[in-house]
Amino acid sequence: MEGLAIRASQPSIFCSLPGLGGHSQRQPLSDGFLRLPASSNATVNTNLVASSVSFHPLSAVKVSSQASLTADVPALSDNIVWHESSICRCDRQQLLQQKGCVIWITGLSGSGKSTVACALSKALFERGKLTYTLDGDNIRHGLNRDLTFKAEDRTENIRRIGEVAKLFADVGFDFSVPYRRDRDACRSLLPEGDFVEVYMDVPLSVCESRDPKGLYKLARAGKIKGFTGIDDPYEAPLNCEVVLKHTDVSCSPRQMAENTISYLQDKGYLEG
Repeated sequence: MEGLAIRASQPSIFCSLPGLGGHSQRQPLSDGFLRLPASSNATVNTNLVASSVSFHPLSAVKVSSQASLTADVPALSDNIVWHESSICRCDRQQLLQQKGCVIWITGLSGSGKSTVACALSKALFERGKLTYTLDGDNIRHGLNRDLTFKAEDRTENIRRIGEVAKLFADVGFDFSVPYRRDRDACRSLLPEGDFVEVYMDVPLSVCESRDPKGLYKLARAGKIKGFTGIDDPYEAPLNCEVVLKHTDVSCSPRQMAENTISYLQDKGYLEG
């Protein structure tokens, strides 16, 4: 399926961050997708709110069997065959008069990923673009409830979500992706140009001073192990499309959202 996606490292673009929910051992870092179908018809009545899914079906994206997220996991089923759809991605794009991408917002816990993601979702909705949010905590309550926050489980978490992402481009993701390799693997699942990585470049000291869930305090006290940014590394992206940098001058979430939208407009993602 196809759509614009806002990436809130966890992608929340999703308005909540995986790793920031209830359990004390959840990791603070998040990455995520907010899929935004870019409809050319701004007047369409969907009866949906900004965080709800569009009723427009979007086309599935076939992922190469060589994509690292998939290649690292051996298939355990025999006698299975990939069935091609008789309706391709371009057919659905033409039918819906919309094209999409994934916007993946990444950064440390407390960097403002969810806040900016929500602001971006609202700003795009006001422009007639539909958005959907898939909460990372919710994913771990269901599809990924058997996974922990160990490095290998984080990789499996991203692999599963990446497989869902290629099928539903109108879905937003909020989950932890501290390792550059895993984020790059998710990028490899999508066609060239359809993955827009947005980096919340906010110093650890600022994120820790915010500490909305008290997770940094718990990590410093040794009550949370493997906390991203404290005793587990966060690997900042090397070649992201958009950098939202923290400065001494206050930059509102709305302005950060507008900066991201400017990139989308320049690249033609918001054209009908």
